[in-house]
Amino acid sequence: MPDTPSTALLFTVPPAPSVAVVGEARRYPVNRIFCVGRNYADHAKEMGVEVDREAPFYFLKQAGAIVDSGATIAYPPGTENYHYEMEFVVAIGAPARAVPVETALDAVLGYACGLDMTRRDLQLQARAKQRPWDLGKNFEQSAIITDIVPKAAFGVVGPQRIILAVDGVTKQDAHLSDLVWSVEELVSHLSRYYHLAPGDLIYTGTPAGVGPVVAGDVVTGSIDGLPPISLTIAPAEAV
Repeated sequence: MPDTPSTALLFTVPPAPSVAVVGEARRYPVNRIFCVGRNYADHAKEMGVEVDREAPFYFLKQAGAIVDSGATIAYPPGTENYHYEMEFVVAIGAPARAVPVETALDAVLGYACGLDMTRRDLQLQARAKQRPWDLGKNFEQSAIITDIVPKAAFGVVGPQRIILAVDGVTKQDAHLSDLVWSVEELVSHLSRYYHLAPGDLIYTGTPAGVGPVVAGDVVTGSIDGLPPISLTIAPAEAV
């Protein structure tokens, strides 16, 4: 009986998503990306909704959505209203399960600047039909991030200013003290529902001032004590 030829693999496994850490040779491997919704009261107001002060809520992005700051990415498919959202990002560095608020920071490795890029028209269409936000939020190259700064080097979260500009014009300007749910509260709350572990990132929400970008725009942002973030929008890919 003749040998049956083996099936050749017609694909390559992409490299695991990772983020650089300041002062470390090894990169931080990304496991999950938790994103907090409506965590600045003024942003919730501009979106026509109220902050849920009973508990924070989340949506997730795939780990493969991670893109290093400084990248140029194509305007994404399926949208005509592509928005920036500047965010403070928390990197988990130790296992955390049902941890109290008082010790939640023990699980934090460090912090970074992030951009939660959003297909706003698709998000709002889904919201109006009470459907999940995946098409609007969870897509390729939608989670931009800087190098992670270790927690000890950053200091206490609160007084730092968070700013975003498009082509040099300031669009978002707030302070981390404006967060509705603090870092400690978010880590504690998430750890009741997930086994948090090194590799988990938390994008903590965006201030007021979100808006659209088009091909050719350059998005820049900063948070005191962290590397600045930048992103250039290229034309959409030809279909």
